[in-house]
Amino acid sequence: MIEVGIGVMFILFGVGAARLMFGPVGHAVSERLRRGAPEDPALAEELERMRSRLTEVEQRLDFAERLLTQGAVADHLPGGPDR
Repeated sequence: MIEVGIGVMFILFGVGAARLMFGPVGHAVSERLRRGAPEDPALAEELERMRSRLTEVEQRLDFAERLLTQGAVADHLPGGPDR
């Protein structure tokens, strides 16, 4: 008897999902996906600022890695280069 209940539940879920996908909500979602997100100038500007900051951080990280591989920083650390 439980198998019949599970089968009915799956059928009802499938019918509900189909109604949702092919109804007005589904059409609105598909239309939004086709058109894409609206352009927001403030968001684009913030994204560009974040990209430039990320580039600067990457350059600083590269510089620090080069210093560490040269061993120049190890000589100036407490305890000397023997650490």
